[in-house]
Parts: sequence; C-alpha cells; structure tokens
Amino acid sequence: MNKQKILVTGGNGRFANVLKEKNVKLNLYFATKKDCNILSIRSITNIIKKTKPTIILHTAGLSRPMNVHERDINKSINLNIVGTANLVKVCNEFKIKIIYFSTSYVYEGLVGNYKETDPVKPFNNYGLSKLGGECAVMMYKNSLILRITMTEKPFMFKNAYGNLIANYMYHEDLVKILPKIINEKGIINIGGKIQSIYNFAKSKKLNVKKINLIKTKKLPLRQDMNINKLYKILKKN
Repeated sequence: MNKQKILVTGGNGRFANVLKEKNVKLNLYFATKKDCNILSIRSITNIIKKTKPTIILHTAGLSRPMNVHERDINKSINLNIVGTANLVKVCNEFKIKIIYFSTSYVYEGLVGNYKETDPVKPFNNYGLSKLGGECAVMMYKNSLILRITMTEKPFMFKNAYGNLIANYMYHEDLVKILPKIINEKGIINIGGKIQSIYNFAKSKKLNVKKINLIKTKKLPLRQDMNINKLYKILKKN
C-alpha cells in the first residue's frame, strides 16, 4: 500500500466507484460532494484538515450529458473551472499536490496524434471548461494534469463510430497504471491504443453496430493523442 494519503474528490463518481473496487495499491480517502463541496473554500479546507492528505486526486466535475455544457454554462463554469480553482488555492495554502482529471477534448481534434506540448483549442464547451480548470492547475507547480480518454466497461452504446479515431481506455485500465504516475508532474496524455471507436468497442462487445459520423455534427474525427510520454513513464516505473 502506498504510504501517501490521497483525497479523492467526486467520491461517488463513475471513475471513483471503479477505483474503490479495483484499487489495491493506493491509500485513498473518497470524499463525496457532501464531504467536500468544491464550490466552498471552507468545505475544502475542512476536509483537508480532517484527512490530512499529501495528494488530492481531483475527479469531481461535470461531464455528461455533453450538451449540458452548452445549455447551462454557469453550471459548467462553476463545477469545472471555479471548483478546480478553489482546490488549487487551498492546495497552495497547505502545500498539497493536486492531480487533475482533464480530457483529450482540449485538443482541436482535426489532425490527431496530439502531444502534450501541442497547442490546445477545445472544440466544445466541455473542453473549454476542462481547459479552464487546467489553467488554474498549471499556475501551481506541485501539480499533475492527466488528459484522459476513457469510458465505462462494458461499452455503453449499441452503435459506435467507424470513422472517429481516438485513444479510448476503460476506467479499470487507468486504475492499474495510476500508482505508477502519481509522482509525476506536468501534463500527461492518458489513453489506450489509437483506433476507431468502433474497433475499440468491438473488441469487448460483439454486437455493437458500426456507424459513421456525419459531417454536420460538431465532433472532429481525429481525437487521438500521442501517448509516448506515458509509455516512457510506465517503462521507467
């Protein structure tokens, strides 16, 4: 068991629930919204004083349904930008490392194979909200940003795009490698093999149907990231 105590925000979230079930190596404390309201500096300060973590694993935030970021920008800004900024401010005060769960959606998604050093240009409000959180985290040097492409297992949908390329991985896959990357700093692209969403889904779900993304949809076709940096870290550790 890792001796570092890690406070996990979003303790009832999709990834956190998998982490609870599959984790065997990390010393984790899961904080629900009731335990840690990221919109309240006082709430964050209280949970830190109570649990005395050395790291905050920030998984709380707003993701799906994706259109909520278009319909309710206040909610998106509060949960993904303001809440993250609040955590960074408190981490800075208590000298605690923060690990932020971001997304591949911060990249433009037009050419693919994006490196951590490439320019960012989110293609929707969700990506913009996560990039806003990144900006606060990057101001604090004792931090790690994970740009992640992951989903639930088994694959959630009956249809999958055959012409949209990405690096999808399952929550369980990230749980396995998390202990090997928590001591890193900076930005790391996190994902699996570069392939179509259909091929990813087909490998675990035989009855998924292949469809193509039509050009009128505001969803770019090359969302894949370069994960060579991740491979080097995993090889080293």
